[in-house]
Amino acid sequence: MSEQSLPFHEAFELHEVLNFKTICMVKSKLMEGLVFNQDLKALLEKDVKQSMAAISELQTLYTAKSQIQ
Repeated sequence: MSEQSLPFHEAFELHEVLNFKTICMVKSKLMEGLVFNQDLKALLEKDVKQSMAAISELQTLYTAKSQIQ
């Protein structure tokens, strides 16, 4: 089975999702330093870890599939 590229509009939307997820992760990371409640801090740390995994997966998908023909 050959590898197919994404249509332009889908590649663009994937790029937008990647940008949004990155911004959300950065915001959570910055808020960690401002929060004193340990439960909230743990929740933010968990969000950052999960976001980093999602960003990595999205980057892989974006670079593999966004070849414009």
